[in-house]
Amino acid sequence: MKKLLYSTIIACLALAGLTSCDPQESDDYSLGAQPQVSQLAFTATPTSAKPNVIDFANTSSVPGVALWDLGNGSTAEGTTVQGKYPYAGTYTVTMTLYTSGGSATISQEITVANDDATLLDTPWFNALTGGASAVNGKTWVFDQYHSGHFGVDDVNAYPRSSGWWWSCPEEGKAGSSLYEQEFTFILDGTRLEWKNNGNIYTNENGMNALGHGGTLNPTVGDYDCPYTPASGLTFSLNEAAGTLTLSGGAFLGHYAGTSTYYIEKLTEDELWVYCKSTVEPGNAWWYHFVPKEKNVKPEVVITLKAPKYTEDFEGAEFKVPFEYEALSDKSGLWANPAPVPINESDKVLLYQKKDGEKYSNMFFIEPSANTKFDLTKGSKIRLKVYIPSYNDYTTVVNHESWAVSTLQKQVSVKLQNNDLGGNAYTTQAEIVKSGLVTDKWIELEFDFSAWADRQDFDKVVIQFGGEGHDAPGTFFLDDFYFGE
Repeated sequence: MKKLLYSTIIACLALAGLTSCDPQESDDYSLGAQPQVSQLAFTATPTSAKPNVIDFANTSSVPGVALWDLGNGSTAEGTTVQGKYPYAGTYTVTMTLYTSGGSATISQEITVANDDATLLDTPWFNALTGGASAVNGKTWVFDQYHSGHFGVDDVNAYPRSSGWWWSCPEEGKAGSSLYEQEFTFILDGTRLEWKNNGNIYTNENGMNALGHGGTLNPTVGDYDCPYTPASGLTFSLNEAAGTLTLSGGAFLGHYAGTSTYYIEKLTEDELWVYCKSTVEPGNAWWYHFVPKEKNVKPEVVITLKAPKYTEDFEGAEFKVPFEYEALSDKSGLWANPAPVPINESDKVLLYQKKDGEKYSNMFFIEPSANTKFDLTKGSKIRLKVYIPSYNDYTTVVNHESWAVSTLQKQVSVKLQNNDLGGNAYTTQAEIVKSGLVTDKWIELEFDFSAWADRQDFDKVVIQFGGEGHDAPGTFFLDDFYFGE
């Protein structure tokens, strides 16, 4: 955004003779002269109240827009700016002046004679480091046990909307190096200690930009890449700009090409930051950290419930809260296509797999919070199905490399742990009934007693025709039962 601002300012200066961005009536459309270093100057004046707070003023003989690197990890813009230097030392301050003809840069060294720790005695510094009394600093880690601790959105989506492009569920990156990252911020010397057990986490674009070959994580996707943090790391906390900058090319465990983070919230108990990705322009990555000692998995009391679900699809509303995923709009209550024994009911469920959808299904989730199926008290799912012969079961369609290439005369029932979100399939129990007879009602039983020791299932998925391929198909379902 700043680069765009500077470009706009320079363009306006060039076109408007340093007076306005409006078009001017003039025959002279040439740019101004390139500024010379000899034309640039700035003053550095310690404030009377605190010598370690220094006012800088652009005193150049040509007009322009001044950008500053204050030598303490902070940057600024303006004719007059102020820098804070809590530690004694020599700092190189650089001013770049942008004019209608180009830019030029000058630097000068300033010397700070004594430490002034009071400059670090602020709410943000104390929250981040634990304050002067925390001699070993304060360690922060990803808030892995709560959803939303890691996510991506449009770079212009600040303040954040409730709907991100993608947001990580609780423990969504378990098994990757993301949760091995520890950052200890120490007030004395504004030091940073970064422990990462030799790896960082990033996506393919980040890995390529970083130049470190990584290993694809088969569990959660993206890459764990070998990385050794530089020694002697420090950090800069610019409270006026609301930024946290890490030295030595360091970053917060997930590589997005930058070391500068914008602080959304910083308290003793949480740190919300985001960064503007340089490896994927247009993206902003969001991170939520908590103190290491507070990164504790919440205790959740799980209630086991004996399954007792029946649905005959005769009512206007479902008794079992079935939902559809990637099914056609026609799916739903329908007239029985063959009201003869063994199924003479008036209404049934039409299940229509859409063309081009690889993972169509219907499902229901146990509606009671923190409640799972007790398979020791009921592990059988029964249902009646009708497999029409008019579906195309022979045409080869686009499909995943591991999947069959045609529509299948089959029904699959799966039990899943809905707490795992998009990864629920990784721990599922599945029973498939294939090669089914067509054009007649048949009753099927799916016995999950082999998984009776599992206490994490709370979701039932029903899938007709197979998955991983694009073939469409129409099927019918009736008299669902889940119980003893």
